[in-house]
Amino acid sequence: MFIDQGFGAAIAFFFGLAFIPLVLGLSRSLGLYAVVREREAQVFTLFGKVIGTLDDAGLRFPVSHFGLKALLLPFFGKRYLVSTALKQFYLRDQMVNSEEGTPMGVGIWYEMQVSNPVSYLFVNANPEGSLQANVASSTISTLSNLEMDKMLEDRHQLSRKVRATVSPLSEKWGYKLGSVYIRKVAFTDRQMVDNITEKVVKRLVQVTSAMKQDGENRVGLIKSQTAYKVSQKMAEAAATRPAVVGAALNDLRQKDPEVLAAVLDVMEIDQLIASRAEVDVLPADAQMLVELGSSSGGRPVPMALDSDAFS
Repeated sequence: MFIDQGFGAAIAFFFGLAFIPLVLGLSRSLGLYAVVREREAQVFTLFGKVIGTLDDAGLRFPVSHFGLKALLLPFFGKRYLVSTALKQFYLRDQMVNSEEGTPMGVGIWYEMQVSNPVSYLFVNANPEGSLQANVASSTISTLSNLEMDKMLEDRHQLSRKVRATVSPLSEKWGYKLGSVYIRKVAFTDRQMVDNITEKVVKRLVQVTSAMKQDGENRVGLIKSQTAYKVSQKMAEAAATRPAVVGAALNDLRQKDPEVLAAVLDVMEIDQLIASRAEVDVLPADAQMLVELGSSSGGRPVPMALDSDAFS
């Protein structure tokens, strides 16, 4: 049977494409090479004993790392794949009691990463479950019997304390604990929440009233101080006025005594008018009699006065 030469080459090419993956799969199953992914570690055991770990990403050849005994791994050994990626967990509603006896629910967020794959696989049968229980118990023991204010306000310091408590045991189990943060502290009793809300509202009303009263007191104090300063300045001005007027009159007396005399006459007349006293105005050349009481007999003695005496 005649077969075209080009058609035979195509068949050989496709058989070659199918043969290469077959050869690679067979080589991989025989342990001749291993592909290590990012954030992954491969632990190899032979006859129940750990012979080594591959944790560098890329194409690796176990024979070059473990020797010829690596050829026995497909028949008498086992390979474990361990993820070394960072994992995050969140524990909800962990119950703690404050120093006042208030039951509260706590939410804890933490992250962990495998640092020793061999210890992670064989030291603890359930490392993630043990870590979760360890974080929860450490948080409860740290937060229990604390004052409510401290529990609500110092969560950052308390988180670091929980991390310091859990970290030594977690490293022994083959992983390291990353950040730990107490994200939520909540009241679980609805009646207690209502009571606390009522207390907060009352406290706000008290604080508002106190602030308002303090403001009014400050305003009153400012007004009284201002009135005191104004009255003091007015008194100082009133006390200064006679000295100023006296100095002005003395200066006027030295410069022009006649003007001073005129000013005094005007002031005297002004005072006389202000007193509403009766005033008799006489002509300059009028003659008048003034009755004076007599020392003998009690009868008045007429006396003549010259009008020039009043000029």
